[in-house]
Amino acid sequence: MPIIVALGLHPDARAVFEKHGMGCSTCIGASTESIEAGAIMHCVKADEIVAALNRLLPDL
Repeated sequence: MPIIVALGLHPDARAVFEKHGMGCSTCIGASTESIEAGAIMHCVKADEIVAALNRLLPDL
């Protein structure tokens, strides 16, 4: 999933990325980079970011 899509799913998604050292909301790459690619570039575990983002969404 592109980072920009994740940012648009929940208003607190930006804080999740920032907590993991990723300033994605101001990065031009957010429109094309996947969460995994961004995590790799920032030496962060993508699984941790995805888990934190998933916690923002209500149970379906």
